[in-house]
Amino acid sequence: MISNVYPAMFSKAIVKYVKSLQVKKYRSQHQAFVVEGAKSVLELLQSDFEIQHLFVTESFRQEHAALLHKGFKYDIVTEKDLVAAGTFASNNAALAVASMRKLPHLTLQEKDFVIALDDIRDPGNLGTIIRIADWYGIEHVVCSESCADFYNPKVIAATMGSFTRINVHYVNLTEWLAQYTTKYKIYGASLAGENLHKMKLKPEGILVLGNEANGIRPEVAGQINQLIKIPAFGKAESLNVATATAIIIDNFKRNA
Repeated sequence: MISNVYPAMFSKAIVKYVKSLQVKKYRSQHQAFVVEGAKSVLELLQSDFEIQHLFVTESFRQEHAALLHKGFKYDIVTEKDLVAAGTFASNNAALAVASMRKLPHLTLQEKDFVIALDDIRDPGNLGTIIRIADWYGIEHVVCSESCADFYNPKVIAATMGSFTRINVHYVNLTEWLAQYTTKYKIYGASLAGENLHKMKLKPEGILVLGNEANGIRPEVAGQINQLIKIPAFGKAESLNVATATAIIIDNFKRNA
C-alpha cells in the first residue's frame, strides 16, 4: 500500500499535543509518547508499536522511501518544525507519536534472568540500562514505581531504539520480589557484597540495582538473598549505575 504524504507544517494543535507528551501526566492521559531522531524512529517503524503521527524531513523520506512505502502515513516537515515541537536541539530526520503498549503481568520462568531497578531516577541511566539489557539479550526490566518513566523522551532517546524490544514493568518492587525469594537467586549490587570475580555465576534469577545516590532501599534489600560487588582496583568511590549494570551482567553472561 502506498503511503499518504501530506506536505505541511505542524498545526498549532499538533505542536501543543506533542509538547504535552513531554509531561508524564499527559502521556498517561493520552497513553502516547514521542520518539525523535533517525535511529529511534527507524526502530519504531519496524516494531509492533502503533504510530499515531509521523513527521519526516524530505531528506529522511528520500533515504528511507522503501520503508515508508510499506503503509505509513506521514507529513513532510522541516528540521525547524521538528525542533520546535520536540526536545532535541537539532533533528534533521523524523519525529513520531506512538501509542503505549499494554504488557501482560510478568511471571518468571525457571531459567529467566531479569534486571530489577530500585528507584533509578535519572532518565539517561534508565535508558542506558534498557540498551544494555537489549545488548545482552535480556527481555525484561522490572522497575520500582519510583523509577524514571519508561516513556520519558530522555529515556527513549537514551535507549537508541532498544525501547522497541525490551519489556519494562512497573511494580511494587518489595512485593514483587517477595514472591520469588524462595524460588530464585535474587542478587543485589552492594559494596558489602561478595566479589563477583570469585563467583561462578549463571544468567538466571533476578539482578537488583539501586538508586544512584542511596543504593537499594532497606525494604527491597530484605528480599535479596545474595549481595555481590564489582571489585575496585583504584580509588574511585563508586560507579555510575548503568556502567555497573553492564559490568555485572557481563560477568553473568561470560560463561553462559
